[in-house]
Amino acid sequence: MRTLSFLLQKEFRQILRNKIMLRLIIIMPIVQLIVMPMAANYEIKNIYLSIVDQDRSAISANLMKTILSSGYFKLSTYRTTYEEAYQDLEADKADLVLNIPPQFERSLYRENKQSLFIAVNAINGSKATVGANYLNSIIQEFNKEIRQKQYDAQPIKPVQLEITNSNWFNPHLNYKLFMVPGILVVLVTMLALYMCSLNIVREKEIGTIEQINVTPITKVHFVLGKLIPFWVLGMFVFSFGLLVVSRVVYGIVPAGSFLLLYAYLALFLVAMLGLGLLISTYAATQQQAMSLAFFLMMIFLLLSGLFTSVESMPQWAQIFAHLNPVTYFIEVVRMVILKGSGWADVKLHLLATAGFAVLFNTWAILNYKKQA
Repeated sequence: MRTLSFLLQKEFRQILRNKIMLRLIIIMPIVQLIVMPMAANYEIKNIYLSIVDQDRSAISANLMKTILSSGYFKLSTYRTTYEEAYQDLEADKADLVLNIPPQFERSLYRENKQSLFIAVNAINGSKATVGANYLNSIIQEFNKEIRQKQYDAQPIKPVQLEITNSNWFNPHLNYKLFMVPGILVVLVTMLALYMCSLNIVREKEIGTIEQINVTPITKVHFVLGKLIPFWVLGMFVFSFGLLVVSRVVYGIVPAGSFLLLYAYLALFLVAMLGLGLLISTYAATQQQAMSLAFFLMMIFLLLSGLFTSVESMPQWAQIFAHLNPVTYFIEVVRMVILKGSGWADVKLHLLATAGFAVLFNTWAILNYKKQA
């Protein structure tokens, strides 16, 4: 323990002396946690709509007013023919075209049916899909209101079936409650992976690690001396992000146990720091370590379920996603913070992360050549 205490003193002094690294460790994750959830917005707004109103009736005017007052659409152009609106679509001045045909109001009331034509610019697939769904929902709701007025005018009211929606765990469908825990996990992962690997490789470059290699310090002492300081910093960054930034900025209060959350965090940091140490045993320069860590981080990010559900991925991608430790931590953080899940709900996640921790750290210790 005396040997380990000297190593820890040396590591903490080295970290505190490096002002740039200190800013990267503390300030950068906090700024990213504030900015990224506001930018990574699942709500698509400012959808530019070109309207072709060939009916020019009161009901077509009400339909346009309803669509534009939803807050999702902006009127790009108001055309008299579909050909003109199609040119706006080709010139990227409009994302959607709504064509209201002639005799729209008359056919709707006399024949009890009418059709609307919607053209969608599908170059941006997600915006096209969401925008078309928004527009279809608004038109269906508008149609329901028209039918309700007709039914109210009838002497005998038809039987109606009412459906009430109840959203569990996120009643107001606030995307930030879903994104903030996941982004916090990604930031902690980046801290552990990048900082740990770069710190060790930097010592290789400046030659101080050779002085450690000639001492009687064992591999285990060396590994613990490198892992514990960044483990402490990872716990601090996660705590500040969860207890200060998430609560003050976004109003997120965990529904589950803090003890479970921090127990899993402690295990996850051991796994990720072990992976960072493993990278440092293969990399000879900081550039090599950064490139390898960036490569792994991109895979972790894209296959973690942060932006897209793992279940919606292809089968082969789901296999790789379940070999990704970040996937399990994002699921656990969301389960504990939003659902209030307990130990029994995350026991498989704990076992998987413990396996990653043993694998990465054992591999790193075996691969570290003390006399290199």
